[in-house]
Amino acid sequence: MSIQQLSETIINQIAAGEVIERPASVVKELVENALDAGASRVEVATAGGGLTLIRVTDNGGGIPMDQLALAVSRHCTSKLSGGIDAIRTLGFRGEALPSIGSVARLCLRSRTQEADAAAEIAVDGGRVGRVKPIAANPGTTVEVRDLFFATPARLKFMKSTRTEAAAIADVIRRVALAFPEVRFTLSGTDRSTFDLPAVTADGDGLLRRLGQVLSKDFPENALPIDADREGISLTGYVSIPSFSRGNALHQFAYINGRPVRDKLIGSAIRSAYMDVLPRDRHAVTALFLSLDPALVDVNVHPAKADVRFRDPGLVRGLIVGAIRQALDSTGMRAATTSGTAMLASFRTPQNGFDNASSYGNYGTGRYDGGWSASSSPSRPLEEAVAPAGFAEGRQAAFDMGGAATSADARASVSEYAQDVVRHPLGAARAQLHENYIVAQTEDSLVIVDQHAAHERLVYEALKKAIHARPLPSQMLLMPEIVNLPEEDADRLASHAEFFVGLGLRLERFGPGAVAVRETPAILGETDAVALVCDLADEIAEHDTADSLRERIDRIAATMACHGSVRSGRRLKPEEMNALLRQMEATPGSGTCNHGRPTYIELKLADIERLFGRR
Repeated sequence: MSIQQLSETIINQIAAGEVIERPASVVKELVENALDAGASRVEVATAGGGLTLIRVTDNGGGIPMDQLALAVSRHCTSKLSGGIDAIRTLGFRGEALPSIGSVARLCLRSRTQEADAAAEIAVDGGRVGRVKPIAANPGTTVEVRDLFFATPARLKFMKSTRTEAAAIADVIRRVALAFPEVRFTLSGTDRSTFDLPAVTADGDGLLRRLGQVLSKDFPENALPIDADREGISLTGYVSIPSFSRGNALHQFAYINGRPVRDKLIGSAIRSAYMDVLPRDRHAVTALFLSLDPALVDVNVHPAKADVRFRDPGLVRGLIVGAIRQALDSTGMRAATTSGTAMLASFRTPQNGFDNASSYGNYGTGRYDGGWSASSSPSRPLEEAVAPAGFAEGRQAAFDMGGAATSADARASVSEYAQDVVRHPLGAARAQLHENYIVAQTEDSLVIVDQHAAHERLVYEALKKAIHARPLPSQMLLMPEIVNLPEEDADRLASHAEFFVGLGLRLERFGPGAVAVRETPAILGETDAVALVCDLADEIAEHDTADSLRERIDRIAATMACHGSVRSGRRLKPEEMNALLRQMEATPGSGTCNHGRPTYIELKLADIERLFGRR
């Protein structure tokens, strides 16, 4: 079979198969071009999930008339003046427009800010038309119709119109987070208009844009991230542990303003939240990395979503450390949405009791035997008949930690109570079902899960004790020889000093093996071969060996679970208040080791609304 030169049309269609995967890919490339052109307003209109129509209009710098033909030619770009190692724009290959034009009907209209008139060029399935003048506003409009009409086989792999439209909206949201100062509008027959007004590019503006894109609740449940290490800067926001999602679709990452989906960043986020989130829950994040373009390769894949770092371990360590520091500094916080969920679980009777006849004339207090104080629904709650724990005399014990009977003692109770309720978690008022502590603050009601809360307190104390000094190790009777590829043995040897602090002692044993002499005592009997192989794989992928520390932390979590206050134990008032004070002083006490909330707060205003007082 003879070797033949492919036609230009086939070459473009092959390139389009790499760059243009679906309508959302087209929107991504065109919006990135608009942003590279300096646009402050980008409008996107679609029909048929983007397969029928995609129109992107911007108010950027525009393209001169004499360069329109080059704009739709392969490998022609204005964005590589600094070379392939200094890419500072979103686009740089010069493949987007010709690739789109080879599989669709493309019309490009543009006018520079200085020009008196605009110009237009059309590309129909790879056939390029001539440039002609046209009337248009400054900026650029790219109109794409009948996507994949020239490659009908690709149409068979498209999803439903609704799914493709949703993918386009996701692209707009991801790009919009990196450019809060730009207004984005998405409209068309597929959906109602989706408008993201421009905001300032500072921290407050970014937080408002995050509220626009993620949810209105995110800003109230977000922690700021601001860290740098060896020339790499990390900023953004992450959610508190009790504000999480069922998947990782709400995790956004950017490198020099470029949206990316990077496994290393995702792994770092999971590691940072390891002991505060359940395995099936995911944090909400928006992280922005800024670094020298020479330290990251964005030319890995035509879609430009995958990147490679020159020092992946440095980047991963920066992300994990910055998030953990933010989580530690926030102390005790519960998601603001927990109170809303709690309110939704209440059921208010609409018309009195469901079966009013069985209660007689309840509203009047008149029964067959006439009115009596003991049977009246309006009778006062006397101490003799009040539920245990809520009568005034009994309640004094919760205020002071002991019974109060004299007038002076009652006065002291009042002063003490006023002081205690000023704490974030307030004063303990009762214990329900031998597990839930009910506390009162100045403006809310707090319900604490005593087991979950104490589990977190014990876990944090254990971790602090474990990692404050080198961990004890247990010597093996016979060293375990682990055969590995030579490069894995080298990686393990380079981390040997770090392992010693965690109780693992290993050393090189020939060109392709390591000898394990001691293992962490806290792990008990462990498979040293499997442990070392797992560490070698982790170092190869992320240039870090955090998984050993994570295993030790999981042991600590199990010990904390079994060593904490059990559900079903009655606590004295002073014990409950002491638990609340410890929670307030312990970072991360808003969730237990498994990621469940330790307390729920319901504002007084919400309670009053529940009873129709507002």
